[in-house]
Amino acid sequence: MSVVISFLTVILVWATTPLAIKWSAQGFGFSFGVLLRMCIALVLSFVLVKIFKISMPWYQSARRTYMVAGLAIYCMMTLSYWGSQYIPSGLISVIFGLTPIVTGILAALWLKENSLTMEKLVGLSLGFSGLYFIFGVAGELGQSAGYGIVAILLAVVFHSFSIVWLKSLKTSLPSLSITAGGLTYALPLYFLTWIVADGSLPTEFPITAIVSSIYLGVIGSVLGFVLFIYVVKHVEASKVALITLVTPVFALLIGSILNDEEISSTTYFGTAMITIGLIFYLYAGQLFKIFFRQSVKD
Repeated sequence: MSVVISFLTVILVWATTPLAIKWSAQGFGFSFGVLLRMCIALVLSFVLVKIFKISMPWYQSARRTYMVAGLAIYCMMTLSYWGSQYIPSGLISVIFGLTPIVTGILAALWLKENSLTMEKLVGLSLGFSGLYFIFGVAGELGQSAGYGIVAILLAVVFHSFSIVWLKSLKTSLPSLSITAGGLTYALPLYFLTWIVADGSLPTEFPITAIVSSIYLGVIGSVLGFVLFIYVVKHVEASKVALITLVTPVFALLIGSILNDEEISSTTYFGTAMITIGLIFYLYAGQLFKIFFRQSVKD
């Protein structure tokens, strides 16, 4: 498999996922939309585990790993689907761009990693300054937009928390096994959420919602994750991080073109601040080292 094609496919999947979530939630309601997606993803995950004869253990530490993954999938996706009803799809991707920064903070607090250097703190400050401007967009989008932004931000926190938690478990389980096991734990929670929030089947089945749910279940939840793990294994970490930088820009453009979402100047400015903050957070240390070496040579 070509690493370049995998890299570009991950960017495309991540950039289109927010709009697909929005279309699915609008067509079916957020609770049924996410339930349908995860049913598709669970079936496909176990089919792939069977086809490729991947180990799927159920001993205690494995169950703990699946539980952590399941809770993360449930919290992150439920909040994302609910929040997508109130804000443009592009903003979802922009806010998720803060994931490396939030993960770094949690890793420093939980795993005692010495990850918050001066340049990373500058990046952190710029990133959250951009988030401040994104919250300013809520006034332009309506009163409920603030709730949507908070929901997506909480989804980012749960996602980052799960990354750090799984890292602390030091698991060697295959990524597809973790996905299948996590979905096994998450699916009953999605079913209960649907019962409480709605409990009735949709009366209409818009083609955009059907296609979006299938796309999310097959491509977004399974193929995208597997390709991302493949990229992580074959590409330098600094280059993998470029996905986080590029995806929000493409997501904003895709939402604008395919869903007629307006991109205000405040959104552009907040996105730029978050992107610059990510560049500082991810690359400033390397750039300073290169500059220092060049200065010494001169």
